[in-house]
Amino acid sequence: MSAKLRRHPGGVVTVDRLAKKISLHYSEADRVTTLVDFYGFRDRAERSRAELEADILTGVARSTRRYDSRFVLPYVQMYEFEGLLFTDPQAFEWVEDGWNDDTKRKLEAVTQEFSSPEDINDSRETAPSKLIERIFEGTYSKTEHGPLIAESIGMDAIRAKCPAFNEWVGKLQAWGGAG
Repeated sequence: MSAKLRRHPGGVVTVDRLAKKISLHYSEADRVTTLVDFYGFRDRAERSRAELEADILTGVARSTRRYDSRFVLPYVQMYEFEGLLFTDPQAFEWVEDGWNDDTKRKLEAVTQEFSSPEDINDSRETAPSKLIERIFEGTYSKTEHGPLIAESIGMDAIRAKCPAFNEWVGKLQAWGGAG
């Protein structure tokens, strides 16, 4: 299986733009998937996560020659990647300059308010990344600490608490014959 990993910084994400990017790279890889934050979509309007994913597939189908939907798997993360980090508040100890009993207590309070880390959010102001930044008062770095925290938590723990993410990873494993 060939694959290309392309990371695009947050910013202007639309269904059409994402569908065009996928279409552009469709013939270069055996499979194409996405992991895009729900709040990253500029054109989401009242659409649900599932509707955005379906619209991405429709856009790819319209702009791709010899398209086969079995090889494209759009995934929209509710609400942000950082929500997954709330799987284990203890893992935030990687934010050494800001880690203390108070930050741990605040992180645990957030997790107790929601049935799943994927549900943490209600607006752009309460996005997981915004909550983390407020709790750590400027000592948290998404690019530095986010990957360390995620690695510390581990895929198994994240999958156990995040059903949509778990479903997506399961589909990826099925693609690769790993489960």
